Amino acid sequence: MTDWSDEVAELERRRKLAAMMGGADKIARQHNAGKLTVRERIERLLDDGSFDEVGGLAGKATYDEHDRMVDFMASNQVMGRGLIEGRPVVVAGDDFTIRGGAADAAIHRKMVQSELMARDLRLPVIRLIDGTGGGGSIKVLEREGRTYVPFTPGWEVMAENLGVVPVVGLALGSVAGLGALRAAACHYSLMVEGTSQIFVAGPPVAARAGETIDKEGLGGAALHGVNGTVDDAVASEEEAFARTRQFLSYLPSSVHELPERRLNGDPADRREDWLLGAIPRERRRVYRVRPIIEAVVDKGSFFEIGKGWGRSAITGLARLDGWPVAVLAGDPMRYGGAWTADASDKVTRFVDMAQTFHLPIVHFVDNPGFAVGSQFEAASTIRRGARTAVAIYQATVPFCSIILRKVFGVAGAMHMNHTRYMYRYSWPSGDWGSLPVEGGIEAAYKSELAAAPDPAARLAEIEAKLERMRSPFRTAEDFMVEDIIDPRETRPLLCRFANIAARLRETGESKFAFRP
Repeated sequence: MTDWSDEVAELERRRKLAAMMGGADKIARQHNAGKLTVRERIERLLDDGSFDEVGGLAGKATYDEHDRMVDFMASNQVMGRGLIEGRPVVVAGDDFTIRGGAADAAIHRKMVQSELMARDLRLPVIRLIDGTGGGGSIKVLEREGRTYVPFTPGWEVMAENLGVVPVVGLALGSVAGLGALRAAACHYSLMVEGTSQIFVAGPPVAARAGETIDKEGLGGAALHGVNGTVDDAVASEEEAFARTRQFLSYLPSSVHELPERRLNGDPADRREDWLLGAIPRERRRVYRVRPIIEAVVDKGSFFEIGKGWGRSAITGLARLDGWPVAVLAGDPMRYGGAWTADASDKVTRFVDMAQTFHLPIVHFVDNPGFAVGSQFEAASTIRRGARTAVAIYQATVPFCSIILRKVFGVAGAMHMNHTRYMYRYSWPSGDWGSLPVEGGIEAAYKSELAAAPDPAARLAEIEAKLERMRSPFRTAEDFMVEDIIDPRETRPLLCRFANIAARLRETGESKFAFRP
């Protein structure tokens, strides 16, 4: 033998055995549960034929008395590099068909290596999580004859990556322990309705703590899709892959690059006449803000994130004249747009992500303040809102606010950092102050109203006077708002902002860390 043909044949044999994963029965069980295998997931996520596996030979081999391999089972994590829309990414997927995705001799090292690969090659990392995703198994006790003091393998680089590269987590099955942590510690995370659950520990452990509950009740999408554990819950794995690809299209591969421009032919000077009547004149009437966002950004570019939780604040990505931007808005359909504790957390994470990846922020402002009432006090809304204020005032990316209607109180004051240049416009519907007029007239004029012959008539006179005084034009006269615009001018102005902001973006790591 003068060449290495035998070894190459052995290599191919091992690769074929690894491709069999946990075997036909386990693969059938995975499919019957409505789930794809890890290799099917990677194939459907990435560009065709682009996956370069790393560590495919890691696993457990069985040898005969002559030290010849008779069987081989691959490690239960598949990792490597591939392409999404021609851009390289790192992907690491748990193989639930082998020991339910729990730890084996190689999975810790492979998981850590995937994160190191993403950091050092400056590439996005996508975690396909199914099982404990690197967590332990009670069978370790029997196999090793000992236990160990817990540690979190790879957490230091996973935490570091949040400030360096885009991190996406897809919970695609029952995810517990370290797997749950990996799903939550991402810039963008998803779970699949009906087949995904996330929990610190599963129902058997919950039962030991005195609670009898099934997997869906303990950690299904109906719970975590609305409490902020994950950003979005989707109907299928295919939808999760599609949203992952779309999310990454707005971001650079790392903080050492800038988000790329993608023009779609939508004219920058497009004007939408219906915007003139988008805000009702009656201040108590609500309206839908998402159509306003979609009307002024590049057509079809608005990608909402976290629609199911913190719902008085809307967050998402979009493009203006092709430039990626982060979009923040108040939603008057929920608590009148007032920020709750959850909305505050949502805005904090979103501003941090925009800062991390050099995305200018466009804020469509309608915020009557923090939500008022005992339930919101019990949720520590003001402390969590203080965290949001810190995030907004720490951010250095270009920031533009469009005031649609209300700006009141401490939360309203957070519509941008007032110590920076105020790139800000108001629609004629702008309404602002320390508190709404409607909520303070009776208290402020209590004595005068009590002494009036006709209190109701006097109240009407006061309201009429104050209504004239609250005109946004009075504020503009004193240059306490920069400009009031025709709503139809919003897109052209924002496109000009995006082109100015594109020149100001800087690469590199943020001075503060992303808060997951």
